[in-house]
Amino acid sequence: MSFKLTMKCTLLFLLFVFTFFSCVNSNKQEGGIAKININVEVERFDVFFSETFIDKLPELKKAYPFMLSEKVKDSFWIAKQQDSLQQMLFKAVDSTFHDFSTTEEDIESLFNHITYYFEAFNAPRVITTTSNVDYRNKVIVTDTIAIVALDNYLGSNHDFYTNIPRYISSTFEKEYVVVDLATEYAKKYIHQAQNKTLLDEMIYFGKQLYFKDAVIPFKTEAQRIGYSQEQLDWAKVNESDIWRYFVERELLFSTDSKLLGRFINPAPFTKFYLEDIDADSPGRLGQYIGWQIVRAYMKQNDVSLKKMLIRSPEEIFNNTKFKPKK
Repeated sequence: MSFKLTMKCTLLFLLFVFTFFSCVNSNKQEGGIAKININVEVERFDVFFSETFIDKLPELKKAYPFMLSEKVKDSFWIAKQQDSLQQMLFKAVDSTFHDFSTTEEDIESLFNHITYYFEAFNAPRVITTTSNVDYRNKVIVTDTIAIVALDNYLGSNHDFYTNIPRYISSTFEKEYVVVDLATEYAKKYIHQAQNKTLLDEMIYFGKQLYFKDAVIPFKTEAQRIGYSQEQLDWAKVNESDIWRYFVERELLFSTDSKLLGRFINPAPFTKFYLEDIDADSPGRLGQYIGWQIVRAYMKQNDVSLKKMLIRSPEEIFNNTKFKPKK
């Protein structure tokens, strides 16, 4: 047997061993998570409110004082309930979420995964509502309550979203309820000093996305970052060129706030200021690269998810040999 053939066989064997033990560890981990078995009973406040008679309003206010403030007169809530726009919202939400079982199962799985990584986590009350499509506050979480405004998840092509830019409304699908919940919990667990450079921002969002890798592995990579599969494929194919662009223009350690609008914040495309690239690119590619940096760090260092989330961007970057896909 030739030397080259021997080396090839050895490498294939090592790859097999690595893959085998990775699968064993992954299966063991998922088995441990499944045993946690948190039961979630979502409280459909949106339904309760829409169906409550005037004489029963005091009871609903008592049960949900954080939703129906005592400082506001009953006449306001009654008028809101009977408002034609609210009636349309209630009807649309009921049509989309009449069967809530799949979404509820997703939320249970999310909470099981968070509990596995953060033992002190206590599953909150999950309460659904409507918000007049306040898409900037689709999900609100505290230590004890998680509120989800379901009128932001009626389907990206819904008539209610006509005047909302497509790059924003593209994730207004019911599958994204659990993704947005995971994002909000990521924010609670990430401890990072005030971001100053573009790299700080990239790694902050990289932490968010890696957190979602861990707690919602049942969602696709594209869903975790809020891309279409085509957009994610574009990012993967061009990953090396994107990284080279950042490095050659010395952008990583820049404190220019304009870079956030170009590479981090939601946008229809990423602003490289290159005609043949910009139009085809998805937005937020700085987040995508930050995700790959954090993934590389976790692969190359024996660090728990909990500890990684509080590591400084400098420590993560300096202890990562990041090699973009070519």
